[in-house]
Amino acid sequence: MSSVLDQRPAPAVPGPRPAAARRRTRVLALPEARWALAALVLFLGALPLKLLDAPVWTWAPLFAATYVTGGWEPGWEGLKALKDKTLDVDLLMVVAALGAAAIGQVLDGALLIVIFATSGALEAVATARTADSVRGLLDLAPATATRLLSDGGEETVAADDLRVGDLILARPGERVGADGQVLDGVSDVDQSTITGEPLPVAKEAGDEVFAGTVNGTGALRVRVERDPSDSVIARIVKMVEEASETKAPTQLFIEKIEQRYSIGMVTATLAVFAIPLAFGSALQPALLRAMTFMIVASPCAVVLSTMPPLLSAIANAGRHGVLAKSAVVMERLGQVDAVALDKTGTLTEGAPRVTGIRPLPGTGLTEDTLLALAAAAEHPSEHPLARAVVEAARERGLPLPEALDFSSVPGRGVSSTIGGHTVQVGSPGRLLPAATGPEAAAVAELEDGGQTAVLVLRDANPVGVIGIADRLRPDAAATVAALTELTGRTPVLLTGDNERAARRLAAEVGITDVRAGLLPQDKVAAVRQWESERHNVLVVGDGVNDAPALAAAHTGIALGKVGSDLALETADAVVVRDELATIPSVVALSRAARRLVIQNLVIAGVFITALVAWDLIATLPLPLGVAGHEGSTVIVGLNGLRLLREAAWKSPVRGGAA
Repeated sequence: MSSVLDQRPAPAVPGPRPAAARRRTRVLALPEARWALAALVLFLGALPLKLLDAPVWTWAPLFAATYVTGGWEPGWEGLKALKDKTLDVDLLMVVAALGAAAIGQVLDGALLIVIFATSGALEAVATARTADSVRGLLDLAPATATRLLSDGGEETVAADDLRVGDLILARPGERVGADGQVLDGVSDVDQSTITGEPLPVAKEAGDEVFAGTVNGTGALRVRVERDPSDSVIARIVKMVEEASETKAPTQLFIEKIEQRYSIGMVTATLAVFAIPLAFGSALQPALLRAMTFMIVASPCAVVLSTMPPLLSAIANAGRHGVLAKSAVVMERLGQVDAVALDKTGTLTEGAPRVTGIRPLPGTGLTEDTLLALAAAAEHPSEHPLARAVVEAARERGLPLPEALDFSSVPGRGVSSTIGGHTVQVGSPGRLLPAATGPEAAAVAELEDGGQTAVLVLRDANPVGVIGIADRLRPDAAATVAALTELTGRTPVLLTGDNERAARRLAAEVGITDVRAGLLPQDKVAAVRQWESERHNVLVVGDGVNDAPALAAAHTGIALGKVGSDLALETADAVVVRDELATIPSVVALSRAARRLVIQNLVIAGVFITALVAWDLIATLPLPLGVAGHEGSTVIVGLNGLRLLREAAWKSPVRGGAA
């Protein structure tokens, strides 16, 4: 049957676009629909003339035109396939219609052509809806942006011409032109098209914004952080389109047996025609029964059973920020029965943050003054822990005193002169290895809680301890619970971190099986062990050290926002917004797609079996056989497209549709 999935969208042309338009293919824009409509009009014009016994010259040309308009395209495609030694079922339908006309059943043959053409048009429309959903993502990206110039002026440029480092202006009500960081301005941004959040999110200096999101009432000055071709929405479009061009194993298997089935069907049709003749049957009823058999035994519905559900699932997942790289991936996601999760950057946010501030008794320091003192000393440092301390002071709006004579010793810490005092910030074991007082107790308390302790000295005397840790993602525990429910097994934690920190975090999210201190090859060995036990393992990670395990697993998912390039390339699917909750959602969506594929195959099998049995045992009228065959094709096509609906995206974490 015909398909419009291979039609590529036209190149984007700079210019205004509807704010929230979703590209919807007009029915009559499809050639299949236009030819089907012409065939139907001609048939309806000829039908009353034929039934009223009007002269042949009044209705015969109309029926002939019906055959041509409704049958030329599938017939031509079938002949081209036959030239390549491929038997196309569309050609068989046209041959059956011409055979009916040859034995005087002109009306029945024309009805077959009309129903067949109408079925093809409905299939083309339904398939176009899947393509619309993919291409509709393009409408989220603005065509133009306002770029700010160094002399204070501004210019309107095509969004595709923006480069990393450019400054752009997002006025109230406009779509943000590129992925970037807010430099100044305050506004509420509706980013539901990217993140799925139902309410606008407050944005201010330092916050990230995405191309295609809608600015609220304030103006934002944004520095472009990603090339337009690498923006979140561009990656979604590219990867979903690439995935839509692939075929799942089920589809490949069906196509593999389709040729053998079609040849067998033609052979059986000849037998259905020849055997009654051998036993004395008249030519016309034998030929009519054979043609009816060829129609109802055609595997059109079987061929269409697989791809619409999988393509619909890919498009729906893409709208929610999960990029399945192929139909194969979408099918395999539903087969996983074991999950292995990385720790840092996957279950956690991947960036250290200040989680505890302990001023020591007798120092006269409060939490804020201790944090400001440490941040001033750490300010010139590029160490991740130093940046975490400085960021915590900024979040509290603390003014930092002037720091002089900065020096840094790797593995030990930093030193600065602040207000005439020498302030040192660094490792407790290196700065004060023999500590036994309250500072030692504070260090032990923080480290027992899985935090990294940073000691602060003033003139060589301890004045406080700061705890730093990688924070757990807010949806981590709920995601683990949802994956446990879906697979029947609690996920396993695979990490290169130390045992104590790994087990503390695992206990918070409900994981009991912890494999800590692993090198990349150790993670691969664990995955292969589970695979050898006939488990289909899903690995979720983000770093370079996760890439080998992602490649070895049955299916690998990488977190796209913080994920390394190697992990993103290796993984089968990418979560572009780093929302763990989408992982059980896409697994559930894949399982729904697999269920629809099975439903479609059952529907197609039941229709074919029932209609074939009717034709062989009794006498199946040709129009009824055509209606049953084409009806089953339309049913399976529309059934698969159910996954395009928003309600099909279930969130096990929240317990409802996203």
